[in-house]
Amino acid sequence: MRVAGRGLIDRGTPVEFSFDGIRYSGFQGDTLASALLANGVRLMGRSFKYHRPRGVLTAGSEEPNALVTIGRDAAQDPNVRATMQEIYPGLEARSQNRWPSLNFDVMAVNDLAAPFLGAGFYYKTFMWPRSFWEKLYEPMIRRAAGLGALSGQANVDTYESAYAFCDLLVIGAGPAGLMAALTAGRAGADVILADESNQMGGRLLAETLEVDGKPGQVWADEVLAELRAMDNVRLMTRTTVAGAYDQGTFVALERVLHHTSDRPAGAPLETYWRIAARRSVLTAGALERPVAFRNNDRPGIMTAGAVRAYLNRWGVAAGRSVTVFGNTDDIHRTARDLLAAGVHVAAVIDSRHDGPVSTDYPVLRGAQVCGSSGRKGLESITVRRASGEERIQTDCLAMTGGWNPSVHLTCHMNGRPTWRRDIAAFVPTPGAVPGMRPAGACNGAFSTAACLSEGISAATEALGDLGLKAPKLEPPQAEDQPYEIAQLWAVPGKGRAWLDFQNDVTVKDVKQAATENFRSVEHMKRYTTQGMATDQGKNSNVAALAILADATGRAIPETGSTTFRPPYAPIAIAALGAGAEGAGFKPQRFTTSHKASVARGAPMVEAGLWYRPSYFPQPGETTWRQSCDREVQMVRTAVGVCDVSTLGKIDIQGRDAAQFLDFVYTNMFSTLKVGRVRYGLMLREDGFVMDDGTTARLGDSHFLMTTTTAAAGDVMKHLEFVRQGLRPDWDVSLVSVTEQWAQFAVAGPKSREVLNGVLDTPLDDAAWPFMACGPVSVLGVPGRLFRISFSGEHAYEIAVPARYGASLFDILTQRAEALGGGLYGMEALNVLRIEKGFITHAEIHGRTTAFDIGMGRMVSQKKDCIGKTMSERSGLEEPGRERLVGIKPIGESRQLLAGAHLYNEEDAPVRTNDQGYVTSVCYSPTLGCMLGLAFLADGLDRHGEIVKMVDHLRGVTTLCEVTDSVFFDPEGERVRG
Repeated sequence: MRVAGRGLIDRGTPVEFSFDGIRYSGFQGDTLASALLANGVRLMGRSFKYHRPRGVLTAGSEEPNALVTIGRDAAQDPNVRATMQEIYPGLEARSQNRWPSLNFDVMAVNDLAAPFLGAGFYYKTFMWPRSFWEKLYEPMIRRAAGLGALSGQANVDTYESAYAFCDLLVIGAGPAGLMAALTAGRAGADVILADESNQMGGRLLAETLEVDGKPGQVWADEVLAELRAMDNVRLMTRTTVAGAYDQGTFVALERVLHHTSDRPAGAPLETYWRIAARRSVLTAGALERPVAFRNNDRPGIMTAGAVRAYLNRWGVAAGRSVTVFGNTDDIHRTARDLLAAGVHVAAVIDSRHDGPVSTDYPVLRGAQVCGSSGRKGLESITVRRASGEERIQTDCLAMTGGWNPSVHLTCHMNGRPTWRRDIAAFVPTPGAVPGMRPAGACNGAFSTAACLSEGISAATEALGDLGLKAPKLEPPQAEDQPYEIAQLWAVPGKGRAWLDFQNDVTVKDVKQAATENFRSVEHMKRYTTQGMATDQGKNSNVAALAILADATGRAIPETGSTTFRPPYAPIAIAALGAGAEGAGFKPQRFTTSHKASVARGAPMVEAGLWYRPSYFPQPGETTWRQSCDREVQMVRTAVGVCDVSTLGKIDIQGRDAAQFLDFVYTNMFSTLKVGRVRYGLMLREDGFVMDDGTTARLGDSHFLMTTTTAAAGDVMKHLEFVRQGLRPDWDVSLVSVTEQWAQFAVAGPKSREVLNGVLDTPLDDAAWPFMACGPVSVLGVPGRLFRISFSGEHAYEIAVPARYGASLFDILTQRAEALGGGLYGMEALNVLRIEKGFITHAEIHGRTTAFDIGMGRMVSQKKDCIGKTMSERSGLEEPGRERLVGIKPIGESRQLLAGAHLYNEEDAPVRTNDQGYVTSVCYSPTLGCMLGLAFLADGLDRHGEIVKMVDHLRGVTTLCEVTDSVFFDPEGERVRG
């Protein structure tokens, strides 16, 4: 019910919404949970396994019970926590995991079968008969699994991915977080303050505490006003920091439009942030834990902190007659707040024998709640005292078993929390996340004064690391009451005492796991499903660990904790994949010459992640072969221009860069002179060829590696693995610069003539021999030039910053055409390289070695390299392996087909007689015949033999002569001329 004069909601703005088809009214600022409680709705969901009636338990993102579905059809959003969903006009919410209705759920029959459905029953029940698993058991389990459901329709919402950078990230905007942000903001640091709530202030919004003689929320508003006025501070509400990763990287989810029906077209529903912070302060607060006792899951049983939050923040009394139960002084704070608001307090039940007393309400010391009654809502509780048991009529029980600091983010990098006996809770281990300092309640400091002080201290230390001077800031005056707790995890007694409310895990289940020797906390978790629900055990993990420790005769620190993994709160897959839906799933990457190529009618084909021109048709040409043949002859006789910007380009620098290249390439690069280029071969760790390409030495410690277009990303990942994982002691830095440079091949006898028209200093053979490289000036623009060739002709590759790429492409094209040349595309490029026997990933497809492709001698014997030892296994160099050869058709059929298999001329074309396969084919206008590259058993020893090519799929058989893989200019005179 609503309480007059209480709460921070806007009572002047009523909001209409619906739940399960019934219209209700709330106020702006209400959550769905607070609005439903205000309307007397206590039943909000059903549990997963037993379909027991459940009401709201908490007031935050840790809520395990009140999960609902928002919206309908394509906009349907399941498993939304009612405690986090703000109401807005037209909001439509529905309960989940029930049929036909929330009030009458047929599946609640499972509760009657509870004795047969305990922990591990899946493993014990669905074993026999074996044939039933696929036909009955698995389909039945899959139909019963889950809580909410997706609509099955395509998602119509927009999600966004964004990046942010800061000196200091403050996670949580309670008293500690506000003081940390204020300290850093006044010091001039770039600060991001992120909080999952729509309003910053944390527990100050939910309590009647004072700070500096002012109500807590008033003080918080004043601090926030100062922070908003700072240009160096960003406040991010509705933003949950969900994961901590290496090098100060965090991920966060911002709920941009979940709180409104006004959703402009194209505006994101959620934004998935990647935040790079030089330092961070964790002020995520603490989560209140329930106490396990018989039937402690009824609607109306809530945590005491949540009862205070609904009262003080949203002006809602969780019941008309409230009983408070717990083991800390928070029970008296709860009772005082309720009495001040005019709510009847039936009793305060303090499990401690020496707890404080009060004349304002009944206090039962040394007592425990041992049971409750009321199926769909709490009606009464049973209290056990030394003198016996008694029943108290009540419609709300506010319980507390103490507070668990929110240590989750500090464990995301494989850290483990530290147990503190004095507060009966885990706290962050110092240094668990480099650069992160916990402060406030998440660090075990539960008084307001301690939170304020720790916020200042954590920010001051972080500022010191950043080289900034912290301002002198005195902590505001606030309550500093000691935190006193007597451990209470579960009340002994018969019946089911619930730990994990969402997954229906009881104290008995945990003890059963221990009895069956699932003593490890991780084994217990999987056996019982404790902590595996959407709340990840935020409310139940510590109590379950304590129960397991007791059952196994160990202390809690010895028992340990489960592994906390990101994300801290659920994140929609659509948000994780923001920008990767539709066309974004496979982005179209265009070169700087793309528009000009399309304008010339070139069909664009996918090449790795890019689009490249297949060929450039001329008037009168009706087939691709005509265009391709012309372009090949043009390069061989005049000059051709081809955009090769898509080749991977990796800038490698550092004192150990040369040594690094020796380690990743099979051949030696430390001996390469500055201003020269060398061809390199790269192996995987298993000894098979990964990629090939050229690397230029631009300076003593500066190299530029090129990779094939398709393998650019894989090579970059491989190099980073080597740098970070295998040789972190080497001084090497890697940067992908593929998109920063536009690069064009100019190939053919007249290539130098074309380039001399755009270079400020003309070329000559003496200064620019084959495999030379260096800086050049291109019409006044700094660029780079490499004398390398993938066509077998006198050729160069010229590179300029990408912003000049389109202009240079046009100029080169005009000059080439004036000399009888022009543009050539991928088809001609493929013919040119096959004529020369150059390999691509058609040949180095992941199953070939340096020995197979005829480059065994490139594996240097003077040094080690990745894959060298594995490549020397006897099976990878033995006679009979399929090795690279060339093939030419003879006889009546002149057709060659890639993918076809090779057989001895007299053998039947069956698998057992297979001799090899064809990888690449083309028609060579230079030689006037079809050519092919293939892998043939003992291929290098079979030049001149006749083999039979058979393509069973296309019904083609061709006799072929085995040749060397280099068909044209085998001495390389043209490329060096």
